[in-house]
Amino acid sequence: MHKKLLLFILIFPLLIIAQNDSIIKGKIVSEIKDLGGVHIINISNIAGTVSDNQGYFTIKAKVSDTLLFSAVFLEKKKHVVTKEETTEKLVLIPIAPSTEYLKEVVLTEYPDINAVSLGILQKAPKTYTKAERNLRAAGTLKWYSPLLIPIGGMSIDGLINQVSGRTNMLKKELIIERKEILQEKTLDYFDSEYLVNSLFIPEEYVDGFIYYVVEDVPFSNAMKAKNKTQATFLLHQLAVDFLKLKEIPLKIEDRKENTSQQTKEDKDEK
Repeated sequence: MHKKLLLFILIFPLLIIAQNDSIIKGKIVSEIKDLGGVHIINISNIAGTVSDNQGYFTIKAKVSDTLLFSAVFLEKKKHVVTKEETTEKLVLIPIAPSTEYLKEVVLTEYPDINAVSLGILQKAPKTYTKAERNLRAAGTLKWYSPLLIPIGGMSIDGLINQVSGRTNMLKKELIIERKEILQEKTLDYFDSEYLVNSLFIPEEYVDGFIYYVVEDVPFSNAMKAKNKTQATFLLHQLAVDFLKLKEIPLKIEDRKENTSQQTKEDKDEK
């Protein structure tokens, strides 16, 4: 009962003062040219938005609300909304570039020198793609009640990820990245010449066919398992379905000849 009463006492003032929110239109000013993706969080009412490439943003706020600006290439900045800014057409927010942000880093790779060869690790650590690293970084944060922020209940980065929907966005990016990797792997196994000459996919449809096959779960699983024989068999079936879907005519004798040739190749591999 006491917990519910405390929660009501904390939330009720927020519901009252939220009615006086104004729409703040602003622009981030910095030496950085591309200002897209800067997270703007209203700490006072737990609202958030993201700037466009020019640094423009729109957010709900009222007088004395604190806006937090955060991006890897900018210094974190807190800005308290003034009475004048609630009526201004455009609020300018100057932010300095982050001193830790490096515009260009040149690395020299030495593939034979690593943590395992130096005896630091017993086995090579698991590597992650860019999308996987971003999602893991966002997923390591624990969520607590936003009402406890003033007493240190939640990190600023966790708040940004939760309010802006960044975690869901990163999950979508990971799915897209994995499909792109599978598309490249498919073209490594079966080049365009094979798709055109053996599967009779018109050259102008090759890219579309690759997008089509990576959506097929059995084919994707076969490729992930590096089972080229099964992947080849499934690819031929998918080619037939794709041609029918696109209403592309295919001579019966060509299909028979192709199937016979594929069967012979499968036997030779065995």
